[in-house]
Amino acid sequence: MAQKEKIVVVGGGFAGLNFVKRIDRTKYDVVLVDKNNYHSFPPLFYQITSAGLDPASISFPFRREMHKMKSHPEYHMGDVSRIDTVNKKVTTQYETISYDKLVIAAGTGNNFFGINDLYKYVYTMKSTSEALRCRNELLDRLERASIEKDPVKRRKLLSFVVIGGGPAGVEVAGAIGEMKRYVMRREYPSINPDELQIILVEGSDKLLRTMSETASRYALDALNNLMVSVRLNKVMKSYDDNVITFADGETLYSEVVIWTAGVTGVTFNFEGRQPEMSRGGRLAVDEYNRVQGIDDLFAVGDIACHVDDRYPGGCPQLAQVAIQQARTLARNLNKDRFDEPFKYRDKGSMATIGRNRAVADLKHLKLTGWIAWMAWMFVHLVSILGMRNKLTVLVNWTWAYWSYPTSLRLMLHPARYPLRSRWGER
Repeated sequence: MAQKEKIVVVGGGFAGLNFVKRIDRTKYDVVLVDKNNYHSFPPLFYQITSAGLDPASISFPFRREMHKMKSHPEYHMGDVSRIDTVNKKVTTQYETISYDKLVIAAGTGNNFFGINDLYKYVYTMKSTSEALRCRNELLDRLERASIEKDPVKRRKLLSFVVIGGGPAGVEVAGAIGEMKRYVMRREYPSINPDELQIILVEGSDKLLRTMSETASRYALDALNNLMVSVRLNKVMKSYDDNVITFADGETLYSEVVIWTAGVTGVTFNFEGRQPEMSRGGRLAVDEYNRVQGIDDLFAVGDIACHVDDRYPGGCPQLAQVAIQQARTLARNLNKDRFDEPFKYRDKGSMATIGRNRAVADLKHLKLTGWIAWMAWMFVHLVSILGMRNKLTVLVNWTWAYWSYPTSLRLMLHPARYPLRSRWGER
Protein backbone atom coordinates (compact mmCIF):
# COMPACT_ATOMS: atom_id res chain seq x y z
CA MET A 1 0.00 0.00 0.00
CA ALA A 2 1.38 3.39 -1.05
CA GLN A 3 2.44 5.74 1.72
CA LYS A 4 0.00 8.59 2.24
CA GLU A 5 1.11 12.15 1.63
CA LYS A 6 1.20 14.44 4.64
CA ILE A 7 -0.74 17.69 4.55
CA VAL A 8 -0.03 20.30 7.21
CA VAL A 9 -2.73 22.94 7.72
CA VAL A 10 -1.68 26.16 9.45
CA GLY A 11 -4.67 27.78 11.15
CA GLY A 12 -7.94 26.34 12.42
CA GLY A 13 -10.37 29.10 11.51
CA PHE A 14 -13.24 28.81 9.05
CA ALA A 15 -10.92 27.91 6.17
CA GLY A 16 -8.58 25.53 7.96
CA LEU A 17 -11.25 23.56 9.79
CA ASN A 18 -13.49 23.21 6.73
CA PHE A 19 -10.52 21.94 4.72
CA VAL A 20 -9.64 19.35 7.38
CA LYS A 21 -13.24 18.16 7.51
CA ARG A 22 -13.42 17.55 3.76
CA ILE A 23 -10.00 16.26 2.80
CA ASP A 24 -9.89 12.52 2.07
CA ARG A 25 -7.94 11.07 4.99
CA THR A 26 -7.67 7.68 3.33
CA LYS A 27 -5.30 9.42 0.89
CA TYR A 28 -3.64 11.98 3.16
CA ASP A 29 -2.32 12.23 6.69
CA VAL A 30 -3.48 15.57 8.05
CA VAL A 31 -1.93 17.72 10.78
CA LEU A 32 -3.67 20.91 11.92
CA VAL A 33 -1.43 23.48 13.65
CA ASP A 34 -2.89 26.40 15.59
CA LYS A 35 -1.64 28.53 18.48
CA ASN A 36 -4.95 28.00 20.29
CA ASN A 37 -6.43 24.59 21.09
CA TYR A 38 -9.90 25.69 20.02
CA HIS A 39 -11.81 27.04 17.06
CA SER A 40 -13.49 30.37 17.76
CA PHE A 41 -16.23 32.33 16.00
CA PRO A 42 -14.90 35.81 15.10
CA PRO A 43 -18.25 37.37 14.03
CA LEU A 44 -19.33 37.27 17.69
CA PHE A 45 -16.16 38.60 19.31
CA TYR A 46 -17.93 41.91 19.79
CA GLN A 47 -20.50 40.17 22.03
CA ILE A 48 -17.71 38.99 24.30
CA THR A 49 -16.38 42.55 24.40
CA SER A 50 -19.79 43.87 25.46
CA ALA A 51 -20.42 40.99 27.92
CA GLY A 52 -23.26 39.63 25.82
CA LEU A 53 -21.79 36.12 25.57
CA ASP A 54 -19.33 33.98 27.46
CA PRO A 55 -16.12 33.06 25.54
CA ALA A 56 -16.84 29.34 25.88
CA SER A 57 -20.13 29.82 24.02
CA ILE A 58 -18.37 30.63 20.76
CA SER A 59 -15.32 28.37 21.12
CA PHE A 60 -14.96 24.66 20.45
CA PRO A 61 -11.93 22.42 21.22
CA PHE A 62 -10.15 21.11 18.13
CA ARG A 63 -9.58 17.71 19.68
CA ARG A 64 -13.26 17.19 20.38
CA GLU A 65 -14.20 18.20 16.84
CA MET A 66 -11.54 15.93 15.34
CA HIS A 67 -12.60 13.02 17.53
CA LYS A 68 -15.90 13.04 15.62
CA MET A 69 -14.11 12.71 12.27
CA LYS A 70 -13.25 9.35 10.74
CA SER A 71 -9.49 8.58 10.53
CA HIS A 72 -8.83 11.27 13.12
CA PRO A 73 -6.49 14.03 11.93
CA GLU A 74 -3.83 15.29 14.33
CA TYR A 75 -3.83 18.57 16.17
CA HIS A 76 -0.54 20.23 17.20
CA MET A 77 -0.55 23.36 19.34
CA GLY A 78 1.99 25.91 18.15
CA ASP A 79 2.49 29.30 16.55
CA VAL A 80 4.14 28.78 13.16
CA SER A 81 6.88 31.33 12.62
CA ARG A 82 9.12 29.82 9.94
CA ILE A 83 8.31 27.98 6.72
CA ASP A 84 11.05 26.27 4.70
CA THR A 85 9.62 25.93 1.20
CA VAL A 86 12.63 23.97 -0.12
CA ASN A 87 12.92 21.30 2.57
CA LYS A 88 9.17 21.44 3.21
CA LYS A 89 9.16 22.09 6.93
CA VAL A 90 7.23 24.38 9.27
CA THR A 91 8.62 25.44 12.63
CA THR A 92 6.74 26.47 15.77
CA GLN A 93 8.10 27.40 19.19
CA TYR A 94 7.81 23.72 20.13
CA GLU A 95 8.74 21.62 17.10
CA THR A 96 9.53 21.32 13.40
CA ILE A 97 7.02 19.46 11.23
CA SER A 98 7.71 18.05 7.76
CA TYR A 99 5.05 18.18 5.07
CA ASP A 100 4.35 17.06 1.51
CA LYS A 101 1.71 19.72 0.98
CA LEU A 102 1.14 22.84 3.06
CA VAL A 103 -2.14 24.73 3.37
CA ILE A 104 -1.86 28.17 4.97
CA ALA A 105 -5.15 29.26 6.51
CA ALA A 106 -3.76 31.51 9.23
CA GLY A 107 -6.12 34.41 8.61
CA THR A 108 -5.29 38.01 9.45
CA GLY A 109 -4.15 40.23 12.27
CA ASN A 110 -4.68 43.89 13.04
CA ASN A 111 -3.41 46.46 10.55
CA PHE A 112 -2.32 49.68 12.23
CA PHE A 113 -1.37 51.39 8.94
CA GLY A 114 2.14 52.27 10.06
CA ILE A 115 1.14 54.27 13.15
CA ASN A 116 4.13 53.78 15.45
CA ASP A 117 3.52 51.65 18.58
CA LEU A 118 -0.25 51.99 18.24
CA TYR A 119 -0.70 48.31 19.14
CA LYS A 120 0.58 49.06 22.65
CA TYR A 121 -2.17 51.53 23.48
CA VAL A 122 -5.37 50.46 21.73
CA TYR A 123 -7.80 47.61 22.33
CA THR A 124 -8.48 45.10 19.56
CA MET A 125 -10.94 42.28 18.83
CA LYS A 126 -9.15 39.82 16.56
CA SER A 127 -9.17 36.96 19.07
CA THR A 128 -11.08 35.70 22.08
CA SER A 129 -8.36 36.86 24.45
CA GLU A 130 -8.32 40.34 22.90
CA ALA A 131 -12.10 40.61 23.23
CA LEU A 132 -11.87 39.52 26.88
CA ARG A 133 -9.21 42.14 27.56
CA CYS A 134 -11.48 44.78 26.05
CA ARG A 135 -14.46 43.58 28.12
CA ASN A 136 -12.44 43.72 31.33
CA GLU A 137 -11.36 47.28 30.61
CA LEU A 138 -14.91 48.37 29.79
CA LEU A 139 -16.35 46.91 33.00
CA ASP A 140 -13.42 48.09 35.10
CA ARG A 141 -14.02 51.67 34.01
CA LEU A 142 -17.73 51.48 34.72
CA GLU A 143 -17.02 50.22 38.23
CA ARG A 144 -14.37 52.86 38.90
CA ALA A 145 -16.57 55.63 37.49
CA SER A 146 -19.44 54.58 39.75
CA ILE A 147 -17.37 55.49 42.84
CA GLU A 148 -15.47 58.46 41.39
CA LYS A 149 -16.60 61.78 42.90
CA ASP A 150 -14.69 64.10 40.55
CA PRO A 151 -16.91 64.69 37.46
CA VAL A 152 -13.90 65.49 35.25
CA LYS A 153 -12.12 62.25 36.15
CA ARG A 154 -15.38 60.34 35.76
CA ARG A 155 -15.89 61.62 32.22
CA LYS A 156 -12.31 60.67 31.35
CA LEU A 157 -12.90 57.16 32.64
CA LEU A 158 -16.00 56.90 30.45
CA SER A 159 -14.53 58.13 27.15
CA PHE A 160 -14.63 55.39 24.49
CA VAL A 161 -13.68 55.76 20.83
CA VAL A 162 -14.16 53.02 18.22
CA ILE A 163 -11.98 53.40 15.12
CA GLY A 164 -13.41 51.84 11.98
CA GLY A 165 -16.96 51.91 10.62
CA GLY A 166 -17.07 48.41 9.16
CA PRO A 167 -19.24 45.61 10.60
CA ALA A 168 -17.01 45.02 13.66
CA GLY A 169 -16.87 48.72 14.55
CA VAL A 170 -20.59 49.26 14.05
CA GLU A 171 -21.45 46.17 16.08
CA VAL A 172 -19.26 46.92 19.10
CA ALA A 173 -20.27 50.61 19.13
CA GLY A 174 -23.93 49.57 19.01
CA ALA A 175 -23.44 47.05 21.83
CA ILE A 176 -21.83 49.66 24.10
CA GLY A 177 -24.57 52.09 23.08
CA GLU A 178 -27.18 49.59 24.28
CA MET A 179 -25.41 49.45 27.65
CA LYS A 180 -25.52 53.24 27.81
CA ARG A 181 -29.20 53.48 26.94
CA TYR A 182 -30.66 50.46 28.72
CA VAL A 183 -28.24 49.25 31.42
CA MET A 184 -26.56 52.27 32.99
CA ARG A 185 -29.53 53.67 34.92
CA ARG A 186 -30.40 50.26 36.34
CA GLU A 187 -26.98 48.90 37.27
CA TYR A 188 -24.90 52.07 37.68
CA PRO A 189 -27.38 54.57 39.14
CA SER A 190 -24.57 56.82 40.40
CA ILE A 191 -23.47 57.51 36.81
CA ASN A 192 -25.36 59.85 34.51
CA PRO A 193 -25.58 57.96 31.17
CA ASP A 194 -24.73 61.19 29.35
CA GLU A 195 -21.27 60.99 30.92
CA LEU A 196 -20.54 57.82 28.96
CA GLN A 197 -19.19 59.04 25.62
CA ILE A 198 -19.10 56.64 22.67
CA ILE A 199 -17.67 57.94 19.42
CA LEU A 200 -17.40 55.87 16.24
CA VAL A 201 -14.82 57.21 13.79
CA GLU A 202 -14.77 56.22 10.11
CA GLY A 203 -12.24 57.43 7.52
CA SER A 204 -14.63 57.34 4.56
CA ASP A 205 -17.93 59.12 3.95
CA LYS A 206 -20.20 56.23 5.00
CA LEU A 207 -20.53 53.39 7.48
CA LEU A 208 -20.46 49.79 6.22
CA ARG A 209 -18.90 51.02 2.99
CA THR A 210 -18.88 47.54 1.39
CA MET A 211 -22.63 47.24 1.87
CA SER A 212 -25.56 49.05 0.24
CA GLU A 213 -26.50 52.67 0.75
CA THR A 214 -29.66 51.47 2.50
CA ALA A 215 -27.61 49.52 5.04
CA SER A 216 -25.26 52.44 5.60
CA ARG A 217 -28.06 54.94 6.26
CA TYR A 218 -29.90 52.55 8.57
CA ALA A 219 -26.73 51.84 10.59
CA LEU A 220 -26.12 55.57 11.05
CA ASP A 221 -29.69 56.19 12.23
CA ALA A 222 -29.60 53.18 14.57
CA LEU A 223 -26.34 54.26 16.19
CA ASN A 224 -27.65 57.79 16.69
CA ASN A 225 -30.70 56.28 18.38
CA LEU A 226 -28.35 54.41 20.75
CA MET A 227 -26.60 57.67 21.63
CA VAL A 228 -23.43 56.85 19.70
CA SER A 229 -21.75 59.84 18.06
CA VAL A 230 -20.57 59.03 14.52
CA ARG A 231 -17.82 61.01 12.83
CA LEU A 232 -17.23 60.35 9.13
CA ASN A 233 -14.29 61.38 6.92
CA LYS A 234 -11.95 61.30 9.92
CA VAL A 235 -8.58 59.59 9.41
CA MET A 236 -6.59 58.88 12.56
CA LYS A 237 -2.90 59.78 12.33
CA SER A 238 -1.59 59.25 15.87
CA TYR A 239 -2.55 58.42 19.43
CA ASP A 240 -0.30 59.79 22.15
CA ASP A 241 -0.97 60.43 25.85
CA ASN A 242 -4.67 59.55 25.40
CA VAL A 243 -5.08 62.13 22.61
CA ILE A 244 -6.14 61.08 19.11
CA THR A 245 -4.89 63.32 16.31
CA PHE A 246 -6.68 63.22 12.97
CA ALA A 247 -5.35 64.05 9.52
CA ASP A 248 -7.18 67.39 9.50
CA GLY A 249 -5.47 68.44 12.73
CA GLU A 250 -8.45 67.94 15.03
CA THR A 251 -7.76 66.20 18.34
CA LEU A 252 -9.94 64.06 20.58
CA TYR A 253 -9.33 62.84 24.13
CA SER A 254 -10.07 59.19 24.90
CA GLU A 255 -8.61 56.78 27.41
CA VAL A 256 -9.99 53.73 25.60
CA VAL A 257 -9.60 53.35 21.84
CA ILE A 258 -11.05 50.19 20.29
CA TRP A 259 -9.35 49.53 16.95
CA THR A 260 -11.35 47.76 14.21
CA ALA A 261 -10.07 49.75 11.24
CA GLY A 262 -8.11 47.23 9.23
CA VAL A 263 -6.53 43.80 8.87
CA THR A 264 -3.34 42.42 7.40
CA GLY A 265 -2.26 38.88 6.61
CA VAL A 266 -0.44 36.93 9.31
CA THR A 267 3.27 37.06 8.51
CA PHE A 268 5.75 34.18 8.31
CA ASN A 269 9.50 33.96 7.83
CA PHE A 270 9.82 32.08 4.52
CA GLU A 271 13.09 30.31 3.83
CA GLY A 272 13.97 29.22 0.31
CA ARG A 273 11.58 30.26 -2.44
CA GLN A 274 9.61 33.33 -1.50
CA PRO A 275 5.86 33.52 -2.22
CA GLU A 276 4.37 36.38 -4.19
CA MET A 277 2.70 38.83 -1.84
CA SER A 278 -0.33 40.96 -2.57
CA ARG A 279 -1.92 44.00 -0.96
CA GLY A 280 -2.61 43.78 2.75
CA GLY A 281 0.04 41.14 3.42
CA ARG A 282 -1.95 38.48 1.61
CA LEU A 283 -0.49 35.57 -0.37
CA ALA A 284 -1.18 35.75 -4.11
CA VAL A 285 -2.93 32.59 -5.31
CA ASP A 286 -4.27 31.34 -8.63
CA GLU A 287 -7.81 30.16 -9.33
CA TYR A 288 -7.03 26.87 -7.56
CA ASN A 289 -5.65 28.56 -4.42
CA ARG A 290 -2.10 27.54 -5.24
CA VAL A 291 0.47 30.03 -4.00
CA GLN A 292 2.08 31.35 -7.13
CA GLY A 293 5.61 30.18 -7.79
CA ILE A 294 5.88 27.49 -5.09
CA ASP A 295 4.95 23.84 -5.54
CA ASP A 296 2.69 22.13 -2.99
CA LEU A 297 1.93 25.37 -1.16
CA PHE A 298 -1.68 26.56 -0.92
CA ALA A 299 -3.48 29.40 0.84
CA VAL A 300 -7.17 29.73 1.69
CA GLY A 301 -9.27 32.23 3.60
CA ASP A 302 -8.45 35.80 4.55
CA ILE A 303 -4.71 35.37 3.99
CA ALA A 304 -5.25 34.35 0.34
CA CYS A 305 -5.64 36.95 -2.39
CA HIS A 306 -7.57 35.50 -5.32
CA VAL A 307 -8.11 38.02 -8.12
CA ASP A 308 -10.77 37.73 -10.80
CA ASP A 309 -12.89 40.03 -12.98
CA ARG A 310 -15.39 40.73 -10.18
CA TYR A 311 -12.74 41.31 -7.52
CA PRO A 312 -9.63 42.90 -9.06
CA GLY A 313 -8.33 43.66 -5.57
CA GLY A 314 -8.95 40.14 -4.32
CA CYS A 315 -12.03 38.41 -2.95
CA PRO A 316 -13.53 39.97 0.19
CA GLN A 317 -12.19 38.72 3.51
CA LEU A 318 -15.40 37.06 4.65
CA ALA A 319 -16.22 33.73 6.30
CA GLN A 320 -18.11 32.48 3.23
CA VAL A 321 -15.10 33.08 0.97
CA ALA A 322 -12.88 31.12 3.37
CA ILE A 323 -15.33 28.22 3.62
CA GLN A 324 -15.88 27.97 -0.13
CA GLN A 325 -12.16 28.16 -0.92
CA ALA A 326 -11.36 25.43 1.60
CA ARG A 327 -14.01 23.09 0.27
CA THR A 328 -12.99 23.65 -3.36
CA LEU A 329 -9.31 23.02 -2.59
CA ALA A 330 -10.16 19.82 -0.69
CA ARG A 331 -12.21 18.50 -3.61
CA ASN A 332 -9.38 19.17 -6.08
CA LEU A 333 -6.80 17.47 -3.87
CA ASN A 334 -9.10 14.50 -3.31
CA LYS A 335 -9.32 14.06 -7.09
CA ASP A 336 -5.54 14.46 -7.57
CA ARG A 337 -6.21 17.00 -10.29
CA PHE A 338 -7.03 20.67 -10.42
CA ASP A 339 -10.05 20.90 -12.69
CA GLU A 340 -12.44 22.91 -10.48
CA PRO A 341 -11.45 26.58 -10.24
CA PHE A 342 -12.65 28.58 -7.28
CA LYS A 343 -15.59 30.89 -7.96
CA TYR A 344 -17.00 32.84 -5.08
CA ARG A 345 -20.76 32.55 -4.68
CA ASP A 346 -21.80 35.68 -2.85
CA LYS A 347 -24.53 34.90 -0.33
CA GLY A 348 -24.70 38.46 0.94
CA SER A 349 -23.46 40.26 4.02
CA MET A 350 -24.95 41.24 7.37
CA ALA A 351 -24.29 43.42 10.39
CA THR A 352 -26.19 44.00 13.63
CA ILE A 353 -26.40 47.26 15.54
CA GLY A 354 -28.22 45.90 18.59
CA ARG A 355 -31.47 44.30 19.63
CA ASN A 356 -34.04 44.48 16.80
CA ARG A 357 -31.55 46.48 14.73
CA ALA A 358 -29.60 44.92 11.87
CA VAL A 359 -28.95 45.15 8.14
CA ALA A 360 -28.71 42.36 5.57
CA ASP A 361 -27.74 42.71 1.92
CA LEU A 362 -28.85 39.43 0.38
CA LYS A 363 -28.56 38.48 -3.26
CA HIS A 364 -31.94 39.81 -4.35
CA LEU A 365 -33.14 41.44 -1.16
CA LYS A 366 -32.13 44.16 1.27
CA LEU A 367 -33.41 43.88 4.83
CA THR A 368 -33.27 46.24 7.78
CA GLY A 369 -34.63 46.27 11.31
CA TRP A 370 -36.21 43.33 13.14
CA ILE A 371 -36.43 40.93 10.17
CA ALA A 372 -32.76 41.53 9.32
CA TRP A 373 -31.89 40.97 12.98
CA MET A 374 -33.74 37.64 13.00
CA ALA A 375 -31.97 36.59 9.79
CA TRP A 376 -28.62 37.62 11.30
CA MET A 377 -29.28 35.57 14.45
CA PHE A 378 -30.33 32.47 12.50
CA VAL A 379 -27.29 32.52 10.19
CA HIS A 380 -24.84 33.01 13.04
CA LEU A 381 -26.50 30.47 15.30
CA VAL A 382 -26.33 27.63 12.78
CA SER A 383 -22.69 28.47 12.02
CA ILE A 384 -21.45 27.99 15.60
CA LEU A 385 -19.78 24.64 16.29
CA GLY A 386 -21.31 22.28 18.83
CA MET A 387 -24.95 21.72 19.79
CA ARG A 388 -24.24 22.77 23.38
CA ASN A 389 -22.80 26.07 22.16
CA LYS A 390 -25.77 26.66 19.85
CA LEU A 391 -28.21 26.08 22.71
CA THR A 392 -26.21 28.25 25.11
CA VAL A 393 -26.10 31.15 22.66
CA LEU A 394 -29.81 30.75 21.85
CA VAL A 395 -30.74 30.81 25.55
CA ASN A 396 -28.53 33.88 26.14
CA TRP A 397 -30.03 35.72 23.18
CA THR A 398 -33.59 34.80 24.15
CA TRP A 399 -33.07 35.88 27.76
CA ALA A 400 -31.34 39.09 26.69
CA TYR A 401 -34.25 39.94 24.38
CA TRP A 402 -36.51 40.42 27.40
CA SER A 403 -33.92 41.84 29.78
CA TYR A 404 -30.26 42.72 30.00
CA PRO A 405 -28.83 40.07 32.37
CA THR A 406 -25.89 40.88 34.63
CA SER A 407 -24.47 37.36 34.99
CA LEU A 408 -21.93 37.83 32.19
CA ARG A 409 -20.70 41.26 33.23
CA LEU A 410 -17.76 39.82 35.13
CA MET A 411 -14.16 41.02 35.18
CA LEU A 412 -11.98 37.93 34.95
CA HIS A 413 -8.30 38.82 35.19
CA PRO A 414 -5.55 36.18 35.31
CA ALA A 415 -4.12 35.78 38.80
CA ARG A 416 -0.82 37.53 39.45
CA TYR A 417 1.76 36.42 42.00
CA PRO A 418 2.56 37.31 44.67
CA LEU A 419 -1.10 37.81 45.54
CA ARG A 420 -2.13 40.97 47.33
CA SER A 421 -4.21 40.54 50.48
CA ARG A 422 -6.25 43.27 52.14
CA TRP A 423 -3.34 43.68 54.56
CA GLY A 424 -0.69 44.10 51.89
CA GLU A 425 1.67 41.78 50.02
CA ARG A 426 1.93 38.10 50.86
